[in-house]
Amino acid sequence: MKKTTVKRIVSVAMLLALFVVVLGAYTRLTDAGLGCPDWPGCYGHMVLPSTEHGLTSAQMSYPAIPIEERKAWTEMAHRYVAGSLGLLICFIVFTAFRKRFSGEDYPIKSAALLLLMLFFQAALGMWTVTMKLLPVVVMGHLLGGLTILSLLTWYRFSLNQQNQPQKKTLTRFPGKAGESSLDGPTVNLSKWFVLGAVIVFFQIALGGWVSSNYAGLACIGFPYCNGQLLPAMNFSQGFNFISSVGANHQGGLLDSTARVTIQVVHRMGAVITVCYLIGLAITVLTKVSNARLRKLASLSLMLVFTQFCLGIINVVDLLPLSIAVAHNGVAALLLATMIAMTVTYKQESSRAR
Repeated sequence: MKKTTVKRIVSVAMLLALFVVVLGAYTRLTDAGLGCPDWPGCYGHMVLPSTEHGLTSAQMSYPAIPIEERKAWTEMAHRYVAGSLGLLICFIVFTAFRKRFSGEDYPIKSAALLLLMLFFQAALGMWTVTMKLLPVVVMGHLLGGLTILSLLTWYRFSLNQQNQPQKKTLTRFPGKAGESSLDGPTVNLSKWFVLGAVIVFFQIALGGWVSSNYAGLACIGFPYCNGQLLPAMNFSQGFNFISSVGANHQGGLLDSTARVTIQVVHRMGAVITVCYLIGLAITVLTKVSNARLRKLASLSLMLVFTQFCLGIINVVDLLPLSIAVAHNGVAALLLATMIAMTVTYKQESSRAR
């Protein structure tokens, strides 16, 4: 199999991983996370029956939990798509190791991490159901999906950068002799790209904590929260990650003050994220001449602006489903873009040296 074919397959896996994240958000936001009370089946079946007799038989397996067909099918659709992604990742990992053992240069470390993350994500999916939407597990499941997308992005862009001809003046600005083609005379942007990816990841984690604790509507209005710039908050309760196991967490169990705390911290994180990413993008656009990096920086600017606007609309319009789902999707795209910028800068810096 040619490397160009492998690139296309990994690109398809990236799109599928993004779709899984978005579908997972839709599942959470429509309260379908417990549409199936068991795992990996649904009311004892791998495919929910469509006949009245079949539904009656399935209901007998869990008589205390009424079947809601729409929610059950939403949850099963998420599982089917995630399972398809898992099979595709297994194929990608198998191909990477086979190519590496045959002497070709393939990034097997990221491939191995992909496989490990796939198994852990499957376990998180099971615990999400069996632990009845325990917030820390729900958040972990979201971050697991984003980690898989990030690893696929890293793998894909690593393939894109390998085996390219060395160019001593790959992307040089006209200027002083000895000036770096990527980062100017004194600035090394590598660590700043990594920090940008970390900031985005943690901001998404805060968003996941908001969602898993049903705190999306804890604050009405923007920029004020329920008419106050700094409302009363309870950090110890709002960020207590050791919740009671066994209780059904659908709808959330925290009081209003704790939910307000989570929402306000998420808003503060959004301001930090926006400011940092705008600064980083402007730095790239003014100090870096590499065309690919400049395109990615422009894309990150567009995405962070879109994400911020979606967040405001979510609050002002009381969490409309389409906007809330889009908010999750754009967050995933933003993280993937930061990963792409990180690996691209790393590879181009290595080549330039």
